[in-house]
Amino acid sequence: LQLVDSGGGVVQPGGSLRLSCAASGSSLDGYAIAWFRQAPGKEREGVSCINNRNSDTYYLDSVKGRFTISRDGAKNAVYLQMNDLQPEDTAVYFCAADQYFARLRLNLQPDYRGQGTQVIVSL
Repeated sequence: LQLVDSGGGVVQPGGSLRLSCAASGSSLDGYAIAWFRQAPGKEREGVSCINNRNSDTYYLDSVKGRFTISRDGAKNAVYLQMNDLQPEDTAVYFCAADQYFARLRLNLQPDYRGQGTQVIVSL
C-alpha cells in the first residue's frame, strides 16, 4: 500500500483546505485511516481517524466542528476537510493506514503513512 498526500498550502485564518490521501497498491477498505500532524518542535498528534469496520470517527478536541474526515471507496482515497483554520493548525499533515483503528487512536506507529503535506495558516 502506498499513500500520497496532497492539498496543503498557505491560507489566512478562517480559511479552508481539503487534504487528500490517494492510495495505490491495495484497497483502503481493509484499513482504518487517520490524519496526523506535526508542527516544528512538537510531537506528532492524531487529528482524526475513521474506522473501516463501522465508520466510527475520532477528532482531536481542538478540531471538532471544524474538520471532517471522509473516505471514498470508489476512488480509494481519504479526505480531510479543514474549515475555519487557525494559526495553531499550522503543521505538516500526513495520512496513515493501519489494520487496527485502536493503534491509530493510540498514536502508535502506523503500518503505512504518506509523505506529508504542509499546511500554513498565517495572515
